[in-house]
Amino acid sequence: MDIKQSIRSIADYPRPGIVFRDITTLLADARAFRTAVDLLVQPYAGVRIDKVAAIEARGFILGGAVAHQLSVGFAPVRKKGKLPGRTVAQSYALEYGEDTVEMHADALALGEQVLIIDDLIATGGTALAAVKLIEKLGARPIGASFVIDLPDLGGAGKLRALGIHVDAICSFEGH
Repeated sequence: MDIKQSIRSIADYPRPGIVFRDITTLLADARAFRTAVDLLVQPYAGVRIDKVAAIEARGFILGGAVAHQLSVGFAPVRKKGKLPGRTVAQSYALEYGEDTVEMHADALALGEQVLIIDDLIATGGTALAAVKLIEKLGARPIGASFVIDLPDLGGAGKLRALGIHVDAICSFEGH
């Protein structure tokens, strides 16, 4: 099955010149969704993973399914102010400004090996912030898996430069 064919492209969203890669069409197709989860899990068969850390919001859908398949716990990476307990925060740069993501301070244990999951990697800002959060909590980010890579924007390369194994099911040139 070609997962790329299950992803809808929407021109000029959220602003002119951007092509939004919409995975809701993939999620609506049971076979494509199952295949995508299997492909996200496959590189980590036999690797010790203690937790899946998934990035809000579409990453939650995928990350929950991946954590289930790996029989490990799930730790959400959320936008600032969305988690009720004590949190750790990490800010990251946006095209015009800054944003912050958080994790619960007790989401990960010292030394746990963590797999990061999200739907898409572009510039890598959010994924790099997740890496820093995981490290702040004393855990080790060992991999990051995405449905989509936008290689022209360089995010996957930034993660690889930190020694993190990166997998993406498909890539789209341009943005």
